[in-house]
This record gives sequence, structure tokens and C-alpha cells, in this order.
Amino acid sequence: MTMAICPFHHLMDITARPKTVFVRGEGSFLWDDTDKRYLDFVQGWAVNCLGHSPAVVADALTAQAKRLLTPSPAFYNDTSLKLAKALVAHSAFDQVFFANSGAEANEGAIKLARKYGALHKGGAFEIITFEGGFHGRTLATMSASGKKAFEPLFEPKVPGFRKATLNDLASVEQLIDKNTVAVMLEPVQGEAGVWPATDQFLQQLRALTKAHGLLLIVDEIQTGMGRTAKLFGYEHSGIAPDIMTLAKGIAGGAPLAALLATEKVSCFEHGDQGGTFNGNPLMCAAGLAVLDVVATPSFLKSVAETGRFLESELQKLSARHGLGEVRGRGLLLAVDLKLPIGAAIVAQAFADGLLLNAPRPDTLRFMPALNVTRAEIMLMIDGLDAVLTKSGAARRVA
Repeated sequence: MTMAICPFHHLMDITARPKTVFVRGEGSFLWDDTDKRYLDFVQGWAVNCLGHSPAVVADALTAQAKRLLTPSPAFYNDTSLKLAKALVAHSAFDQVFFANSGAEANEGAIKLARKYGALHKGGAFEIITFEGGFHGRTLATMSASGKKAFEPLFEPKVPGFRKATLNDLASVEQLIDKNTVAVMLEPVQGEAGVWPATDQFLQQLRALTKAHGLLLIVDEIQTGMGRTAKLFGYEHSGIAPDIMTLAKGIAGGAPLAALLATEKVSCFEHGDQGGTFNGNPLMCAAGLAVLDVVATPSFLKSVAETGRFLESELQKLSARHGLGEVRGRGLLLAVDLKLPIGAAIVAQAFADGLLLNAPRPDTLRFMPALNVTRAEIMLMIDGLDAVLTKSGAARRVA
């Protein structure tokens, strides 16, 4: 007698997933294989910046696929050159290295900083990062992260990362020594529960790093590409970092990432960095399509306005249910639940056809498409309001 194999058996079991299979998406909605519709306020963790299957990305991928998939990274291709030029034109940086994921881009940033230290700072290699920070799942980026759950995993990890406290300049300053080459942080710590670095802190940190001849690296994997209502999160504080990393929303759902640096810092020598699929024109075509939309002033203005509307509605919801603060920037927001009920709320919301995310047991995070409508926001608010009541988590204010 042959035993039936679970349809999920052939994928490694690396995270808890509901027994649901999604088959199509459009804008703010997903449909599963039973044709049940879900309102998505996770969007692949801020990946689908223009929603699910946007026509501009689909058309760009189709056109590029018919023209050239990849000539190998040993040669230039016109699409990656166009995207690199466009990213430089919109940022404080001079050169770009394309990668496939945020972790890979951050790994490249770490390597670039260490190379700079070897060439210009007497072999300095240590990078100051922050408690609560998240930079990826390679060994080096896990080591750079300040996520407590990572600490016992895959030992021994990569040495050379010392942890400061976000928005505490003194905690950074006391870690600087002759081995320090850089400071690395997210403008908003997403996985920690959406904790923004203040503009003042970023300005002071930039001044501190310059005074000590250190590089400043901004991990904009989650905050970049319009998520905070500026094209890049660092722009809110008016600083100019030395290195930046991008991924998630950069190609609207296609796997693309980028490492950007000033010309002074771009010190890789031949053979130091590479990758088989890096800079392939198919993914870069998607990146160009997204940038053409997201970088326009009118689009960024709409993100700011929509973000304020979502924040206001979340504040009202929080007040109705006796929850905590609403924090974040643009369309990267979080609500403090005050109690470790996040997983239960997410599960009930999923059953009701609403996709939410709880990065911490006491926090809900909201990362909708950047072109989400006010009607869709109110649909989410009504759904979450019902979930809070249904789950028994509601503590309504009369």
C-alpha cells in the first residue's frame, strides 16, 4: 500500500506556513487555489511595492525576456547600465553592484567596508551595528544583526560586529577604536518592530563617523524605494552616507538587490566580488520599470499622504481597543499591541482573508503596496477591528 505524500513535503520546512497555496495576485489582493480572496498588507515583506503583478513590471519582464536574459556577468549589458545610471542620478552615490537578495547586498557592503579598512585604515575591520537590527541570513549578516534569536545559531559566527543602541550616540562612540571601519544601520528597524532612527540621531551619527574617518552604511533593504515617502530613508535626515543597500521593493517582486557606494569607497579589485546572476538584464528591466514609477515626485507625495491616512486610522483603531502607540514612517508602520497576542491576531486575520504581519509578539507591522487605496486601507481597518473583537483581544473604550 502506497502512502500519500503531503503536497508540501518536497519543500524544506523552514518556517510555519498555513496550508494554503496562492495562485494569483492583483494589486492589494491575493487568491488561493480555492479562489478565496485575501487583502494583503504584507506584500512579501514590503517587496511588492506596486502591488501584486503590476502591469509595468510584467510588461518589462516580458519585453526583456524576448530580447536578452543574460549575457553573463563577464560582459556589460545595456539594461543594467541604464538602471545603475538611474540609481546614481537619484542618490548620493556614484557606483552600483547588483545582487540577488538583500542579504547578498549587505554581505557585499560588509566586504567593501573591510576592503576599505584594509587599504585605507591599517587593516581596520570591525563594524558597529545595532541591537534589534536585521541585515540578513548569511553567516556574516546574521552576525551583523542584533536579533537575539540568532545568537545561538550556527556558531561560530563571523567576528567583527559590535552592537550599539539605536538613537544613543554615546553607545556608538564608546565602541569606536582602532579596529573600527564603519557603522551600519537601518533607517527604520523593521524586524525589531518598526523603530525609526531619529533624524537628529542620523545627523549626529554622520558627524561622528566623519570625525573618526569611519564609513556610514545604510541598510535600506526595507526602507528604500519610496517606502518611507522619500525614495531612500536616509533623505529624511539630509545626510549623505558612504554605502547603501537596496532590495525588496527595488524590482516590485522580482529578485534584485543593489549595493551602492561613493567613488571614494568603491575599492573592490577584480575578483573581490561577483555572482553568476548579478546584474542580469531581466531583473534590471523590472528595476527600471519600478524606478520610473516610484521616483516621481507625485508618486512619493501620494505615499506620504496615504501613509498619514493609514497612520491616522491605526491611531483611531488603537484608541478604540486600548492598544499602544503607532510608529514608523510613510507606509512602514506598526501598532504596539501591549500584549503578546500578535500571532493570534495574524492567524485570525488570515482565516478572515486579511494578511497581516507580527514581527514581534506584541507588534503588528503594516507594509501595503505603495499605491494602496484609501478604500483598501479602510477595508483592512474594518477587518482588523473585527479580528480584535472576535479574538477577545479587544479592550474597547466606551
